[in-house]
Amino acid sequence: MATESRHRDAIARPEAESTLAVDDGIATVVLGRPGRGNALSAGFVEAVLEAVERACADASVHTLALRAQGRHFCTGFDLSDLEAQTDATLLHRFVRIETLLDALWRAPLRTVAIAQGRVMGAGADLFAACDRRLLAPGASLRFPGAGFGIVLGSRRLATRVGSATALQWVSEATTIDARTALAAGLATAVLERDPPQDEATAAAEAAAALAALPTPAVDHDTFAALRAATGDAGTNSELAALVRSAARPGLRERLVAYRDRQLAARPR
Repeated sequence: MATESRHRDAIARPEAESTLAVDDGIATVVLGRPGRGNALSAGFVEAVLEAVERACADASVHTLALRAQGRHFCTGFDLSDLEAQTDATLLHRFVRIETLLDALWRAPLRTVAIAQGRVMGAGADLFAACDRRLLAPGASLRFPGAGFGIVLGSRRLATRVGSATALQWVSEATTIDARTALAAGLATAVLERDPPQDEATAAAEAAAALAALPTPAVDHDTFAALRAATGDAGTNSELAALVRSAARPGLRERLVAYRDRQLAARPR
């Protein structure tokens, strides 16, 4: 069947870009902040969440896919403006990230992530929240949030890989390669090659990978009911755990200390 483009919307905010395109029942949200490794600034999270919500509200869409421009899928929480933040504003930012993760986890349609390069922190949580998780062979994943006292996405990760493995990976900030992610169940498939840097070619290859997936045979209401019946609908426990961890005084100081350790560890 020929693919006909139904609509293409650009959603942009200062220093934050996301695009939503719907073609033949597949909605693709493209993370378009490659110069920052697609790190999650406040505006970027809102743009991606808006795109996800719009896709979920479109009854013609059966699959929602996330992919990213540039070398990296998502390098996690944007640490670039911590001096301008307070504990309260940072808590709000983490709550909005959890809102995005929950929207993917509870989506009334199939979700697919296609990830390359660094897939870190909240970016790794985005990947884990999706039903189909396609990973480039050169990709690596890491969940470093516990290093600054944040508990985010741990229950969802445990659902994918088991509680013991999730606890080890999160508490030790383990770097997970594609082969390990596939064997543990974090990735559902490893791609034949890393996406090319040319965006047009990368988009075409991602579209081909998505088109190769079988088309779901149910509508949104039925999919949501199936998700609930199979125990995959989620609860509010993730949000509660996040708020408890982030509400401890000194959140900004912990994030600054983490950022400074990361900068000091970089090769000079």
